[in-house]
Order: sequence, then structure tokens, then C-alpha cells
Amino acid sequence: MPTPQPPRAVFAMDPVHLPLLFPPPLMARLKQTCDLDPGFVVRDFADPAAAETLARTEVLITGWGCPALDACVLAAAPRLRTVLHAAGSVRSLVGEALWERGITVSSAVTGNALPVAEYTLAMILLAGKDTFTHRERFRTTHAYPTDAETAHTGNVGRRIGIIGASRVGRRLLELLRPFDFTVLLHDPYVSPATAAALGAELLPLEDLLRHSDIVSLHAPDIPETYRMLDAGRLALIRDGGVLINTSRGALVAPDALTDELVSGRLHAILDVTEPEPLPAGSPLYRLPNVFLTPHIAGSLGNELERLGRIVVEELERLVAGLPPAHEVRHSDLARVA
Repeated sequence: MPTPQPPRAVFAMDPVHLPLLFPPPLMARLKQTCDLDPGFVVRDFADPAAAETLARTEVLITGWGCPALDACVLAAAPRLRTVLHAAGSVRSLVGEALWERGITVSSAVTGNALPVAEYTLAMILLAGKDTFTHRERFRTTHAYPTDAETAHTGNVGRRIGIIGASRVGRRLLELLRPFDFTVLLHDPYVSPATAAALGAELLPLEDLLRHSDIVSLHAPDIPETYRMLDAGRLALIRDGGVLINTSRGALVAPDALTDELVSGRLHAILDVTEPEPLPAGSPLYRLPNVFLTPHIAGSLGNELERLGRIVVEELERLVAGLPPAHEVRHSDLARVA
């Protein structure tokens, strides 16, 4: 019986990411599993060389910088049966034409969730110690804080409100378990029993905002969540409360958030904003109660290798005749990022 031919695969992404996603050991595993030219990376599907390759491609390995897989691209790739995405969301990548073709889509979004959850845990712990306020004061006064200034500092019994039991949200809930927190959760798709199993108390959004010391956003960026934290809901967060956003800036009304932060009533740790980046004149850059980072919570540097490893493992499963472990289904897109 003839040996099955390995599937023809091609990379489609910004080539700058390739060495970090697929360092030599992972690239070697890819080459053992499929027919792949590691030096050929598609950036533009209209390129004649890309069109020639697409005609023979069965597996597309995509990443950040990959153009949308529209009907024209799919028409040029009649043998394509699998898309393995070495990044997070596929929302901007795939369209109806792809689902109509029955092409299997897999994403490394689970691997990308871990560093976001780790970043968030670190920020929750630092916020609970009022680290950023003490740092700003220390830079100015060079004096150690008084007992009065640390009276409300600490993480014992701190109430943490998690909005969204997404992959990031669930991973964060796991990471929070060892700490002496009271954890609250809002997610319209989660039952009280599921929330309890995750280590949290399920609450309506408004109640979570009222009762949390630190609120962390992990809901997807979908029409239902657009500006979900508007002026009225932000006003429910207690004075001195902390908002952490590692999801998307669109989930928070930007003017309302700016007003709250300029007033000094709330603190914020923002890895994402709207717009992104903020304009140079934004007061959020210089407010002492705002800690801004440039969208670094997700996979960066050596963390990209984890995403590449997920793709390699998915391809190995495919070749072995096994179902994908990280499949993205069309029906999921209405409520995931």
C-alpha cells in the first residue's frame, strides 16, 4: 500500500514573526509532518508566486499580518482544507466563504490566553498592594509611607470582579485560587454552578461592579459588549476602585473612563485603549492613578513559541487522522473574540 503523501502547507503572515513562532526544533517537526518551504511566506495573496503556491496548498499556517481569506483567495486555493492560526482571534481572518467550503479552522488562542492571564494576575496583586500609588509618592517624597497611608493596602479578602469567563477569564480564575481573594464573576453564558466550580460567585454586572475592589475585563469584543462599561456602570465602582483592561478598549466608553480617571476617583491599569494608541495629548499618559502598557499582555518574545507549538501539534493530529484539539467553529464566533 503506498505511503500517504504529506499535505502541502504554506505560511501566510508577517515574516517577522516566523522565527519566534517556529524556532528550529519546531520548524523541524513541521517539515517532518508536511510538505513545506520554510523560506516562503505569503504576505499578499495577489502576488503571482503566492497564487501559484495556493493552487497546491492543503494547509495554510497563518499568523499576525495574514490578509483576510476572502472568496477570491479561496477560489485560488481549491485544495485548501485546513487553516491553522498561530495567533489568537480569527474573526478578521475568516469569512462566510470559508465556512461554506467546510474548511477546518484551528487557533492557538488558548496559548495566547495564558500570558494575558499571568499579566492580569500580576497587576491584581500589585494593585492590591497599592503599588503604583506608593511608587509615585515615593518618587516625589523619598519617604516611607505612614500607617495611615497603608491602612487600606493589602490582598487579604480583596474582592476581585472578573467580567467574562473567556479562555483568559477562566485561566485567570485558576491562577487566583491560591490567593486569599473573594472572586466574583459576570458572564451571561455561565450558570451559578459553573461559576462555583470555577471558584467564583456569579453576579449580574451591576452588582459585580458595586461589590468589587478590582474589576478585570475579559469579555470578547462583540456588538453586545460594545461600551458595556459606560458612564453609568463605571460610576458603580467604589471610590478608589481599580479597573484592569486587557481585553479591548471598545468595551469601555473612553470619554467616561477619562472623566473618572481625571477626577481621581478610580484607578486603572490599561493594556488596551480606544483609540489604540491614545493620542499624544491624552491625560491618561501622565495621570498618577493610571498605569498604561502598550498592548503587551498577549504573547510576546519567547511566548510566541507556545503558539507555534500548538500549531505543530494540531498539524501532527491532522496527519494522524485525529480531530483538532483547538478547533474554531462558526457557531462560536457570535460570542468569542
